[in-house]
Amino acid sequence: MNRVTDILGIEKPIIQGPLNWLTDGKYVAAVSEAGGLGVLGFSAGQKEAAKTIEETVENMRREIKIAKAITNKPMGLNIAPGHEATDIFTQPMLDLMVEEGIQVAVMVGEFSAYWTKKFKEKGIKVVFRAATPTIENTNEAIAGGADIIVATGFDEGGTVPEKVIGTFSIVPMIVDAAKGRVPVMAAGGIADARTAEAAFVLGAEGLYVGTAFMMAEESVMADNIKEMALAANASDLVMYRTVPAFYRSLAGELPNKLVEMSKAGKSEEEIYQAQNAYVGMRDGMLFGDLSKGFASFGLGISFIDKIEPVATIMNRLMTGIERFV
Repeated sequence: MNRVTDILGIEKPIIQGPLNWLTDGKYVAAVSEAGGLGVLGFSAGQKEAAKTIEETVENMRREIKIAKAITNKPMGLNIAPGHEATDIFTQPMLDLMVEEGIQVAVMVGEFSAYWTKKFKEKGIKVVFRAATPTIENTNEAIAGGADIIVATGFDEGGTVPEKVIGTFSIVPMIVDAAKGRVPVMAAGGIADARTAEAAFVLGAEGLYVGTAFMMAEESVMADNIKEMALAANASDLVMYRTVPAFYRSLAGELPNKLVEMSKAGKSEEEIYQAQNAYVGMRDGMLFGDLSKGFASFGLGISFIDKIEPVATIMNRLMTGIERFV
């Protein structure tokens, strides 16, 4: 239908954001079966962090097999590569992807030309999503072989970019930087047909969607957090400083404490430790306990008023972009 669907072998140019603790095989399969690209996050299907590399690989293999039992459509894995001399996780994950026939690596954080080459040698496509998109890292990723670039605006949930640049500003900036060499997907605040259409008007050729799919029936997010999110809009979210820059969350006992720490001038590292690092996301969003964790959403939360199947959400997004594809 367009360059994104051609590259990824999917029907609809939409990727589900790999939400760390908040994916599993059934959920990812639902996204892929609905025509997009489902992506397994780092701790897919887990309630406790794996203690060894071997356990990490086998946990992921389990979720891949669950997904493959439901759909034969393409899916991806989230990858955050480090320096080739010290990275002990990426090669085992690459080997797993080859063994299980996973076609797409969603590389987040810093771009790695070394690992991109390794993936592409095995026929795996690389989608690069910079933690903070810039013209410089866009050009670096394209030169290094990335197949698709994701332009993430400050409107997103989770670990927001260090630069406070909204989706409406970052998407055309990165599209212009790409100069048509590879397609650019838009991330941040995209949750309905209007925001989907706006992203394409700005030059995006695909959508990278987190919050809208987190609110799906198939999502593993805690039911009480889904209900709280339904009742909230963007103005209800709280924001605090932390590593590497900021987080926003539903209000709650721990999130409110983190906001007070931020206002009191505590360091980003102190606040990061108080939020229990990324385990705080598990406690808040998977277990539903905002006394021990936080619940991070993008600004698209304002446009979500019901819990629906993944396929319904996918079709709604597509109604906004069907004239482009």
